[in-house]
Amino acid sequence: MSKRIRLAMQKSGRLSERSRDLLNRAGIGVELRGGQLYCQAAAFPLDIMLVRDDDIPQYVADGVCDLGIVGSNMIAERLEARGLKGKVVTLRPLEFGRCRLSIAAPSNSGIQTLRDLDGKRIATSYPDSLKAFLNEQGTKADVVEISGSVEVAPAMGVAEAICDLVSSGGTLAANQLREIAVVYTSEAVLVRTTKSIDQEVMIAIERLTARISGVLRAEQAKYIMMNAPATAVDAIRRVIPGLEEPTVVPLHGNKQMVAIHAVAPEPIFWETMEALKIAGASSILVVPIEKIIE
Repeated sequence: MSKRIRLAMQKSGRLSERSRDLLNRAGIGVELRGGQLYCQAAAFPLDIMLVRDDDIPQYVADGVCDLGIVGSNMIAERLEARGLKGKVVTLRPLEFGRCRLSIAAPSNSGIQTLRDLDGKRIATSYPDSLKAFLNEQGTKADVVEISGSVEVAPAMGVAEAICDLVSSGGTLAANQLREIAVVYTSEAVLVRTTKSIDQEVMIAIERLTARISGVLRAEQAKYIMMNAPATAVDAIRRVIPGLEEPTVVPLHGNKQMVAIHAVAPEPIFWETMEALKIAGASSILVVPIEKIIE
C-alpha cells in the first residue's frame, strides 16, 4: 500500500504507554526510541506522530493527521467548548485513561454547591470547558487559567475553588479538597478527521479500527469449556453469559455426556462457576482470549 494513515498520539503522559501497548496488541508493531517524535509502523500502513496531548485535537481537526488517540477531555476543551464539535468524529472509546473533570473546593470552606461559587474564583487548566459548564448552570464565577499544580491554588490564595481532572480522588483528599460538581467524564478515544480522506487510507482506517475493537473486546472476554450431561445443556445455557449460543459437542464413547464451549463477554466469577457446577457441569475450564474479530 503506497498511502499511509497518519496518527497522532501523546508522546508522554498518562495515555502514552497504554496507547503504544494497544497498537502493539493490534499487530501494528510500534517501536519507539527515546526522544523520537515520528515513526513508521513495521507491519501496517501507519505513520505515528508523537505530540503534546493538547495539540492532537487540532491536528486531527485540520486534517494534518487522519487519526488521533487522545483523552475526550482534550476534545471537549480544544474543540467542543469552542464550537468546533463537528471537526472530528469519535470512532470508538478505548477503555483506558478514565477520569472526570470536577470542580472542588477546600473541605473546610463554606462552598458546598455550585450556587456557592457565585462571585468566587475557580482555578483551572480547562478554562473553555469550565466556562461552558458555568454558563449552562447559570453560575457567575471568575475563571482563573493556570497550568500545573491546580490543586494548590486555594492554599496560595489564587482562587477559592479549582476545576481539574480527577481519577481516584487521592490528590484532592491529600490537599483537603472536596468535589462539588462533575463537569464531564473522560477516557481515551480514537478520533478521525472529518476532512476528505483518500479511499485507500479509509479502508486501512477501517481495518485498524476493527483490530483495535477486537483487542478491546477480548480484554474482558473469556473462553469457557466444560463437560456436562446432555440433559443439563438447557440449564447451563441459562447460566453462561455468552456472546452467542454455546457450541455443544458429544463426547467420544459417551452418548450421555457433551462438551460445551462458549465465549463470555465479561469476567467469569466464582459464583458463575459454582452455578454451572450446580446445573450439572464438570471439568470447568476458563481461559483468556487474546483477540476477537467478528
